[in-house]
Amino acid sequence: EWKALYEETFGKDFFQHQSDTKFWEKIYTVSDEDIWNLRMTMKNKFINFVRRDFREKWLKNQGDPSRIMSIVDKINPNALIIGFARRFATYKRAHLLFSDLDRLSAIVNNPQFPVQFIFSGKAHPADGAGQGLIKRIMEISRMPQFLGKIIFLENYDMIVAKRLVSGVDIWLNTPTRPLEASGTSGEKAEMNGVLNFSVLDGWWYEGYKFCKQAGWALTEKRTFTDQSQQDKLDAATIYSMLENEIVPLYFAKNSKGYSPEWIQYIKNSIAKIAPHFTMKRMIDDYIERFYDKEAKRSKKLVAHDYAVAKEIVEWKEKVAAAWDGVSVVSINETIDHNSPKTGEAYSTEIKLDTNGLGTSLAIEQVVYKVEDGIEKMVGTEPFKVVGHDGNIVTYELKNKLREAGVFRYAFRIYPTNALLPHRQDFAYVRWI
Repeated sequence: EWKALYEETFGKDFFQHQSDTKFWEKIYTVSDEDIWNLRMTMKNKFINFVRRDFREKWLKNQGDPSRIMSIVDKINPNALIIGFARRFATYKRAHLLFSDLDRLSAIVNNPQFPVQFIFSGKAHPADGAGQGLIKRIMEISRMPQFLGKIIFLENYDMIVAKRLVSGVDIWLNTPTRPLEASGTSGEKAEMNGVLNFSVLDGWWYEGYKFCKQAGWALTEKRTFTDQSQQDKLDAATIYSMLENEIVPLYFAKNSKGYSPEWIQYIKNSIAKIAPHFTMKRMIDDYIERFYDKEAKRSKKLVAHDYAVAKEIVEWKEKVAAAWDGVSVVSINETIDHNSPKTGEAYSTEIKLDTNGLGTSLAIEQVVYKVEDGIEKMVGTEPFKVVGHDGNIVTYELKNKLREAGVFRYAFRIYPTNALLPHRQDFAYVRWI
């Protein structure tokens, strides 16, 4: 259904140009009502799938027909349906939502703003903790206050996943920072007009930055080193965002029965985030950043009986032979280490005996900032060659102190040649 909408709206050649964000921006020309109707179509497909495919499974596995029928009848297309389905590894933190059952009960049992949670997934046969999470969710789903409001779909497979990522309203993801590798289920949901609510980790760390009115996020920063305390804070944040932001936005419905602001979030997510997470975009990146460059370099290296390749080899042999003889003649700095001032200009001059290598050597300053005892790299600043006297080459860096704080810095020498594809191709370095 969404593929047909994209083709109709973006043009029949869209699928050959998925990396072009201008195509995706045409989603803003689709009426809010059409977007809402399509979302409701997919939502009802999902609900019908659950009623049809799981009624028999539940009757077979759980036995109580009246309770099963109660669950089936309570699946509500008018509710805000939140999906959580994936491999049940403990770092995925499926338990977060159940940290405060009273607060969760208040959210799902609000008659004015109904909310339902759909869980599914499997744990590795050897992962007892993951299996325990599933067992706990099953137990909670059978409590009277959560019956039909917290639902676990068994035997998670591609068919269940397909219906979930296209049929729910929100895709929930709560991994322990920074353990999320990617999060491809959220990317699939994105393509189907499903909004993401996730910790800023994996793909959502990048995706959310494209547009913050296209989903919701828990910060990537940890407040507590104790994971149990962090879990409590994250759970409280999830409850608060559901109560104060997400649920009210979904139910801010107009006379036509939908929330224009919610539809705007969907359009933003499709126009501004989705195009950056397609396989086409990834392949384009590989071609542009690597394969094309490799092909051009290969042609350059083999041309004229490998003339460039031979020149590089000769240069590398020369540098390797002379490297141990390179020495520092002098270092002069104008900076006052005892009372430096923000905004103060300074210069550093380094003289090298290049041992015959001349300007085949470069120098850069490497700067780290110390925060809470942890060093974080700020960046590098290159020196300029300002003098040449035989083997003695003079390098200079003019800079200024841009911000306050505790910094560490050092200088490093490395070989440089325009024919190298990158510095790691000849990874000699000396710290001074």
